[in-house]
Amino acid sequence: MKINIDGIFFDVIITRKRIKNIYFRIKEDLNIYVSCNNLYTNKYIEDLLLKNKKDILKMYNNMRLKTNDKKEIYYLGDKLEFIESKKIKIDTEYAYGPNIESINEYLEKNSLKFFETRLNRLMIQFNDLPKFRLRTRRMKTRWGVCNKSSMTVTLNTELIHKDVTLIDYVIIHELCHFKHMNHSELFWREVERYYPYYKLARKRLK
Repeated sequence: MKINIDGIFFDVIITRKRIKNIYFRIKEDLNIYVSCNNLYTNKYIEDLLLKNKKDILKMYNNMRLKTNDKKEIYYLGDKLEFIESKKIKIDTEYAYGPNIESINEYLEKNSLKFFETRLNRLMIQFNDLPKFRLRTRRMKTRWGVCNKSSMTVTLNTELIHKDVTLIDYVIIHELCHFKHMNHSELFWREVERYYPYYKLARKRLK
């Protein structure tokens, strides 16, 4: 079965055994694995997971950080080959720097400029946007946030590792929140108007 916890969609794999208690954990594929006996219904399991969503999200974040802590460099969806160097430099195929971690940190720290370029191109499609500011920060469970009270759009710095089309989706998603501050059917229609393949983008960002 599937479950939505604070906007994150999980596959829930249930294994029923001859045990008294119920146990759940998140593995490297970021799915929720539940072990329990036959007395626990799917509805009960779903309610229990939602009741313990803070613990689920904590496990998810820990596992996500663990699985993302790989010796790889991705920039705008392309994998770059690491070459050791005192100074950090990025080109189309290679990433130069003292180590992979510092290069990834550099890419994220300097992501705002690229995000601003994409935002300026996408904003042309909209004709009723209010005046707002674009910010960046690393976020654990969200790719972007639209805050109407402070008139800001915040993008997750980790997006710089993703394909440009996915970055565009997140930007459009947040811009559409200025019109619909929810995830109603009207909101998704608005997103689809500017990004018809939003469902595919959501799956790729999961």
